[in-house]
Amino acid sequence: MKIGLAYALKGEIRSILNTMDAKLLETVAGMGVYEIEPDLLAYLGGVGKVNAAMSTQLFIDRYRPDWIVNAGCAGSFRDLPIGTVVLAEDFVQHDVDTTAMGDPIGLVSTVDRVDFPTADPQRLSGILTAQGVAHQVGRAATGEVFMTKGDRADWVAKTFSPVLCEMEGGAIAQVCLRNGVKFTALKSVSDRLCQENNAEEYFNYGEAMAKLNSIVLPFARALRDGE
Repeated sequence: MKIGLAYALKGEIRSILNTMDAKLLETVAGMGVYEIEPDLLAYLGGVGKVNAAMSTQLFIDRYRPDWIVNAGCAGSFRDLPIGTVVLAEDFVQHDVDTTAMGDPIGLVSTVDRVDFPTADPQRLSGILTAQGVAHQVGRAATGEVFMTKGDRADWVAKTFSPVLCEMEGGAIAQVCLRNGVKFTALKSVSDRLCQENNAEEYFNYGEAMAKLNSIVLPFARALRDGE
């Protein structure tokens, strides 16, 4: 089985590139594609939904993956410790609004759905547990905004009841759905959006992604090897 790891930025994959014998296969339309191991590739799609959707479609067309795993950092709507690993069970897109046409909030036209489920989250949670990874499972909300604490964050939390907020996963989920490619996401909590005690914890981006990647690699190998 061929696995694609989806990242937004090179800083998110640096720990893998520095420790593995990774090979840059090509750069196309600004997207770098790396071979990490046989049948385990990674691509850098850029920040935001448009970049994520474009790069994912390019990657699917050129490499025909069976499964895409999105890895990165995300804000939490819940009082989770910084660095908590979250396995996404589904995605919504909080910045899609055609309610003026009578649609429910968050409905994505063409595919006509609000939620985009990930593949087999219960089984994948079992894989993480078997690998000794403490984690949470929950919904993620995607939008073209770097969310901070405030009215918008409160509205997203109330409207969609997500655990996380980030900028790429919902777009990748939509592209994978339309292409019949399995999709999941592993995120590391970088900040808390709705709690009074959001703040004063130190978040080291490089360390957080190195820790997350130490989980992502064996997780992706388990998917590739059919465990």
